[in-house]
Amino acid sequence: MALRMTGMMSGLDTESIIQELVAVRRTKVDKQKKAQTSLNWKQEAWKGLNSKLRSLQQKYLANMKFSDAYTKKTTKVSNSSAVSVITGANAVNGVQSLKIESLAKNGYLTGATVESNSGGKLTALSKLSDMKGFIGGDGVINIKTGDKDIDVAVNDNTTISDVLTQLKNAGLNASFDEKWQRISISSKESGTKNDFSITASGSVGASALEALGIQTDITKDKATMAEYEKFAKYVVKDGLGQIDKAATLANMQEMIDKDVESRKNSYLNQYKSLKDSMKAAQDKIDEINEKYKDDPLKSVEEYANERDKTNKAIKEKQEEIEKITDPDQKKAAQEELDKLVKEADALTEKLSDAQAVKKQQDNLAQYGDELAKVESYINVTDNGDGTYTATATGKLQGEVEDRYFDKASYAAGVIENGIAINPDRAATKIDGQDAVIYLNGARYENNDNTFEINGLTFTALATTAENEEITVTTEQDTDGIYDMIKNFLKEYNAVLNEMDKLYNAESAKGYEPLTDEEKASMSEKDIEKWEQKVKDSILRKDENISSVSTAMSGIMAGGIDINGKTMYLFDFGIEPLGYFEAADNERHAYHIAGDPDDAATMNKEDKLKTMISNDPDTVISFFTKLSRNLDTKMTELSKSVNGYRSYGSFYDDKKMKSDYDDYTSKIKEMEAKLTEYEDKWYAKFSKMETALAKMQSNASAVTSLLGG
Repeated sequence: MALRMTGMMSGLDTESIIQELVAVRRTKVDKQKKAQTSLNWKQEAWKGLNSKLRSLQQKYLANMKFSDAYTKKTTKVSNSSAVSVITGANAVNGVQSLKIESLAKNGYLTGATVESNSGGKLTALSKLSDMKGFIGGDGVINIKTGDKDIDVAVNDNTTISDVLTQLKNAGLNASFDEKWQRISISSKESGTKNDFSITASGSVGASALEALGIQTDITKDKATMAEYEKFAKYVVKDGLGQIDKAATLANMQEMIDKDVESRKNSYLNQYKSLKDSMKAAQDKIDEINEKYKDDPLKSVEEYANERDKTNKAIKEKQEEIEKITDPDQKKAAQEELDKLVKEADALTEKLSDAQAVKKQQDNLAQYGDELAKVESYINVTDNGDGTYTATATGKLQGEVEDRYFDKASYAAGVIENGIAINPDRAATKIDGQDAVIYLNGARYENNDNTFEINGLTFTALATTAENEEITVTTEQDTDGIYDMIKNFLKEYNAVLNEMDKLYNAESAKGYEPLTDEEKASMSEKDIEKWEQKVKDSILRKDENISSVSTAMSGIMAGGIDINGKTMYLFDFGIEPLGYFEAADNERHAYHIAGDPDDAATMNKEDKLKTMISNDPDTVISFFTKLSRNLDTKMTELSKSVNGYRSYGSFYDDKKMKSDYDDYTSKIKEMEAKLTEYEDKWYAKFSKMETALAKMQSNASAVTSLLGG
């Protein structure tokens, strides 16, 4: 702030004089600020009201103008402990009978306790060779669930974790509890089709299941029994009672061919992937070698040794430089060091490239080994256009045939002789089960407990007794339609009452927003009361409120043509209270006769609910049209007006914002002029004080010369 002279020479209260001179103009600025604050409060009041009007449209009218909103139905059941029902819009009214025969279940297997050969506790990383019951060697177990069918090779080195991974890959939940030393397996979904089986393809596989504690008693495990039966039926025996391999394989030819085709395609995909990987590896090698075509790369070891020597030389040179004091010698040594650093950087780059080449060469060797394995199973023809054709080799055909023959042979033995298993070592299996219900005597079966039938969604909770029938009654939801209309009227009343209250507010004449100077002399409580008085009356006699309220009231009071008859809200027992009965600012509110929550009308006849029960079509038709009329009118009232209001606004929001911005600009301009005016007067009084000081100085000089 500039240093301003006060009345030091004149003795005048310059500051007070100037502030008095400025006060008139400052009043004009304060007047603009107060007008802007009033406008801001008016904007805020309208924003809140506008939000409530929009809510009325979006929450109620947007739905109630369509007849679908009224097609509410409800369903009651005679035994809610056994079934729950959700009623859809398309449900048919009537009474039905329901019986629940069974509930859907997930397949669940609790394994027997696994035992270690050494007597200690097993972990997920324990191998089959560590477990009691495993006879050793190579075997196969099969996991089947839903549409997943996985053969798992097992041997001495197979771990519990390996088996759990394969179970999960098959789409099952599986875990090993180290505390209880048991494996637990369950299907992810309920129902028979989602149940699972775990079978063996021979004695080694069977011993693996026993060692893992997941061998079941097939007489109590439907899914596993079915899987063994599936393969046992293909076995053909000769006249001596021996299994005829050729005839058995012929019986399974379709399955074998399908499996061979599937595996062939899988190997072909591996072949393509390996070919692409080999090309990428070779391209990388060629790219690096091209970089060094004039100076071929050496081995990784050679570059590593050279870099180590160079780094050692760098360290020695750095130690040498620290001891040199002669500037010229130090400069020469530094140049030698820089040269060594460049050599080290170059060697580092070459070493990195040599390592990259070696890595890709190792990859090529690995890909080659894998490719050789793949090529032992399929004969591949390069079509020359980026595609390949493959046929199965005898090895692939033979392995698949052997696998299926082993599965069938072992399965036949299981079906014929059963599984020799200690009951204490058998896993406990709960079969997956479908839910079965009978609705009006018709049987329905599903893999879970939910049934969607003719617009009703049944969820079975418990089975019914042998002779029990649940009564299912679907009817029009009278209460639902009634509550929707009641809730709409409640929100409509709240909005109209608020508009009436705002429009009819008491005058706040003599009250206006306070300036900072005015607030300084008042308490916080007094300021709050003062400003609330202004805010409460901010929309008093507002033209937009009047037009919106009048239009909405007119629609609600108007008649609706229903099948050639003009009907009004009062025909449904809905109307405002009398002028002297209604509270102030609530004379546009509608009340429902017989509404138990409305003290003013609760003792009257409930005409609306009666009409909903006896003539729902008329009620639906009336309120659909009324809602549509009101929604249309409100949309018209809140349409976009260029320069004044935006779409969805019931007040002139754009105009208010523009006026607010104009106030901001005008106040800024007036304050600048006020400051300029104030500075002008300070400058004038400053000149006066300077002149008086000079006169006093001259007078003193004259007096001094005269000997005064």
